[in-house]
Amino acid sequence: MQNSPAPDHIAQELMEQEGMQLLLFSRQGCCLCQGLEEKLRALLPPPQLLVHNVDANPALLARYDLEVPVLAIQQPGGGWRELPRLPPRLAGEGLRLWLQRQGWRG
Repeated sequence: MQNSPAPDHIAQELMEQEGMQLLLFSRQGCCLCQGLEEKLRALLPPPQLLVHNVDANPALLARYDLEVPVLAIQQPGGGWRELPRLPPRLAGEGLRLWLQRQGWRG
């Protein structure tokens, strides 16, 4: 887990989206990435989520290439904290509880 700000161009995009809480580093064609995004969007109410394709940015590709999916949560001070890798079978209420233990306020 790391406490780190999002790269500058992503930070600007996030600041423009009021109440952003979760950031998913992903890539097209990644079944784990797509599965996690679907599970997050299926939560009721769904979390505010920004999905960013690491292949679109060389710095993100270098940092997250083989690590995707990586989920990060917005911190009260505005920074981001990467969350531990969650079990792929975690969904529904189990996923909601896991996110709340990580600091999500949904």
